[in-house]
Amino acid sequence: MFDIGDKLIYGNNGVCTVTSIGPLDAQSSSGNVIYYTLEPYYTTGSKFYTPVDNDKVVMRSVISKKDAQSLIDNIDDIECLDIPDERHREEIYKETVRKCDCVELIKLIKTIYFRKQSRQAEGKKVTASDEKYFKIAENSLYGELGCVLDMTKDQVKDYIISK
Repeated sequence: MFDIGDKLIYGNNGVCTVTSIGPLDAQSSSGNVIYYTLEPYYTTGSKFYTPVDNDKVVMRSVISKKDAQSLIDNIDDIECLDIPDERHREEIYKETVRKCDCVELIKLIKTIYFRKQSRQAEGKKVTASDEKYFKIAENSLYGELGCVLDMTKDQVKDYIISK
């Protein structure tokens, strides 16, 4: 269970802050279900309401600053994704993003980065699917790391490149 003020990952919405915990105020609500009120860390003015026992969307604490630093220091040791069949590439990308796991996001970013390099060397264009999932993975990863390292997403990207 999370407490008010905790930062957590809420599915593909990324980093959110718990602003309240309790039943919804709506008249249609039975009052028996306890909800988290979540505000996106990078977007002001919006809120999400989710039951505290929600098991359909990944909800986990953000990683620690120490773990974030360790992750960045060990990026070179993280392998790319194993994609044995091109027909399932997008499905694997989608499932990787759904996990909301930093190591898996790095695997995805590295996989797509090297695939882009290879395709461009062959004179081929980067696929729309690769572009889409590369941006999603970067946004998710840099969002979480930026939150715990007190940096912007762009600063995180530059920091990782410099390492």
